[in-house]
Amino acid sequence: MDTKDVILELRTKKGLSQDELAEKVFVTRQAVSRWENGETTPNTETLKLLSKLFDVSINTLLGSPRQLICQCCGMPLADCNISKETDGFFNEEYCKWCYADGEYTYDNMDDLIEFCAAHMANESISSEQVRAYMQEMLPRLHYWKRYADIGGEEKFEEFKKQIIDECNALHIEGMPEVKELNALVGRFVNLEYTLPNGNRVKFLEDGATYLGNQLECEFGGDRCFGIVANMDFLLVCTYAENGADPELVVYKKR
Repeated sequence: MDTKDVILELRTKKGLSQDELAEKVFVTRQAVSRWENGETTPNTETLKLLSKLFDVSINTLLGSPRQLICQCCGMPLADCNISKETDGFFNEEYCKWCYADGEYTYDNMDDLIEFCAAHMANESISSEQVRAYMQEMLPRLHYWKRYADIGGEEKFEEFKKQIIDECNALHIEGMPEVKELNALVGRFVNLEYTLPNGNRVKFLEDGATYLGNQLECEFGGDRCFGIVANMDFLLVCTYAENGADPELVVYKKR
């Protein structure tokens, strides 16, 4: 289906008039009419709003021009199994089992392969065949290429341990010992800090992937420690519930 037909069908199924749809995505009724006549297509930001409103991917809105697969496990993606961000928008890179609520499920390829081998094997394909297929396919996916960039799984584990050791060597008062780091999406940990001069600044990139963790303060209270790091820097901060009132504790180049 073309985009014009997809939007018309979704609007009709939801029981919305052109005026009502226009109001919900902050455009004019004439804009909706032009979409449905095939004269124009929604811009990127409007496509995101339509995607969330109709609970379908942008790929579906555009007539499914791409065959989406999860960039972590390789599963074919459809609207029913595509992951979502915490704000309800689709993340068309991953399935809902590999990425949920702003966090990745797997940071160890072997764990994913063993899970698939146990659950995908059947009378037609053995667990060993599943393992062989996954070992050959996974390194080509975007999510796992980051491991290759720093020398593979073994080097990645060494890298995580190095960051953990660096965090613990800071001996920050009230911060518990760091024992684990998880893969985190930048947009969910990219807090805005107030500098001494009053300027407000963010240090991360929304679209990048980092290693990090959240730790409860040993002194109690409602504040937590947040750790974010990559190959270039290490950041430690504190914040209240839902990332409110963040304060920078350490930001240093590695």
